[in-house]
Amino acid sequence: MKESVVTVKNLVKHYGKVKAVDGISFSVKQGEIFGIVGPNGAGKTTTIECIAAMQEYDSGIIDVLGLDPAAGSLSIKQRIGLQQQESEIPDRLRLREAMLLFSSLYSRVLDWRLLLKQLDLWDKKDTFYSALSGGQKKRFFVAMALIGDPEVVFLDELTSGLDPQARRSVWELVRYLRNQGRTVVLSTHYMDEAEKLCDRVAVIHNGKLAALDTPSSLISRYGGYTKVCFDFDDKFDQGVLSGVNGIESRVIENGLCTLEVSERHAIVEIVKSLDAADQGLVSFRIEAPTLEDVFLNITGREVRD
Repeated sequence: MKESVVTVKNLVKHYGKVKAVDGISFSVKQGEIFGIVGPNGAGKTTTIECIAAMQEYDSGIIDVLGLDPAAGSLSIKQRIGLQQQESEIPDRLRLREAMLLFSSLYSRVLDWRLLLKQLDLWDKKDTFYSALSGGQKKRFFVAMALIGDPEVVFLDELTSGLDPQARRSVWELVRYLRNQGRTVVLSTHYMDEAEKLCDRVAVIHNGKLAALDTPSSLISRYGGYTKVCFDFDDKFDQGVLSGVNGIESRVIENGLCTLEVSERHAIVEIVKSLDAADQGLVSFRIEAPTLEDVFLNITGREVRD
């Protein structure tokens, strides 16, 4: 069993009278992609910044690679990498200049030239930071987070604001980091991102840990029912489904029927019943539960509320 490289116990952080983090506890295993998910303002960034020795915390215990962030942040910062949600460098700084500058801050460094090549930024090495696209800036800040050859990499809202193509390119980068043997802690408010990337996911709501498990286990436990949806013409007869067991609810509105089913065999029976009755179907689809459903069922709210 892999050892834990990050341990958090009963972490509490206030901003004035607001309790941003309220007694959160979890551990991160070596070599995994660990997700921290929740809406904006849930406490994800504050949690990461406390772990990464960027903020002091009010109470609790944090252990990062056997070190205490509260006791001395410099030792930890030499062994971790951090890409923050809001990061900027001077607009007129060229990429190679920034990489050389950051290389001087670490006792152990990776070859910045190789990093830029791996992140598809080598042809931009003499480009001013201000001339980069949003996706290029994200990749560049990952390069700076990796320059010190970190054992644990923290990525805070890495794909926020990126288009779908750029997001998927960054996902491949995260998988690459894990395949290198690095541990990745990833915060996001995109549930599909966490579902596709993460080995385990911590669901944060109002500064509290609401759930923690693998994406598949969370979906199985909290995701709710599978949905069967089909459009129909005016000849549809609801009675043809009366003999199907496992249908928990049905909503029919504007030519669309949505069924929630608790048993897989019910889907087969629904298809057979509709086919035998020659119903006028226009389309048919199955919607499996997702992490988005998990968050809604646990907290009672949409993740982007």
